[in-house]
Amino acid sequence: MSEALAPKAPLAETAPLPLGRRLRYWLETAGFLLVMGFFGLFNVDRASAIGGWIGRNLVGRTYLSRRPLRNLRSAYPEKSEAEIQAILMGMWNNLGRVMAEYAHLDSLRWDGPSPRVTLSGTEHLEDAKARGKGMLFVSGHFANWEVMPSVAREYGFSGGSVVRPPNNPYVSRWMERLRARNGLQEQIPKGAQGTRRTFSLLRRGDVICLLVDQRTSEGIQVPFFGRPAFTTPAPAALALKLGAVIVPVSIERVDGARFHLRVFPIIEPPNTGDPERDMIELTAAMTRFIEERVRERPSEWLWIHKRWVKKDAPLRKRAQAMTSR
Repeated sequence: MSEALAPKAPLAETAPLPLGRRLRYWLETAGFLLVMGFFGLFNVDRASAIGGWIGRNLVGRTYLSRRPLRNLRSAYPEKSEAEIQAILMGMWNNLGRVMAEYAHLDSLRWDGPSPRVTLSGTEHLEDAKARGKGMLFVSGHFANWEVMPSVAREYGFSGGSVVRPPNNPYVSRWMERLRARNGLQEQIPKGAQGTRRTFSLLRRGDVICLLVDQRTSEGIQVPFFGRPAFTTPAPAALALKLGAVIVPVSIERVDGARFHLRVFPIIEPPNTGDPERDMIELTAAMTRFIEERVRERPSEWLWIHKRWVKKDAPLRKRAQAMTSR
């Protein structure tokens, strides 16, 4: 399509910062780069293993485990405490590995002479391409979620990834450059500007990668592990309005810093005659996909999210901006 695209929204903060905040951000950035430099001293396998050890033995033993423990006990009331603890430590192992692997993201490739990612379900990618529409690759924080846009780029797709930039603008710029080098060309920040950019790219027939497993303050409640969870309706709204194709994807950690990316059959939109009901049903279908993948490999998902709300919590406003231009 020949539509001219609007300039992409910048990720990093551009307004002048107070001196105190700049100093704090500089110190944070120095610490972050020191950690990345440390992991960069090792090859990717060794760095990943060290990150996993830190996650299990240092971070996982702190108060940071309180929320994931509550989430796990609520999601798996049938599991013993030993099983819950095993999933918890597995999660911290995976998260520590992900942190270390940012220093080696260039090497986490599907294509090339030494691939670290295998791919299955390419027939579903070809099915989606044949429809001639924009595509939404939806997934969750599984294994190392940065693999998905990297594989999309290597497969030949163009487009962008919807991200939540770090609060620190200097770290955000570092992450933006890293992701642009390894994944899809654009990192699209959440919010109104990002919404407009996503709309434009999908209308052009490009690919958007997004993770749909986090709680959103502007969402609808759909079941997740048997409990209501505020969930973004944006992918469903885009699919229904633009005819964008929803392609569900999962990433699995196979062995250390090696991964398998699975592409699943397209999630077809319902057509009940009620647009709001269609949006809710399609959002629920994507959330069921996420739950099924989490149940398959619970230790590779981020249980640290504040994913659920109380049953009597009021329904917040829907993210209708995604459906408007």
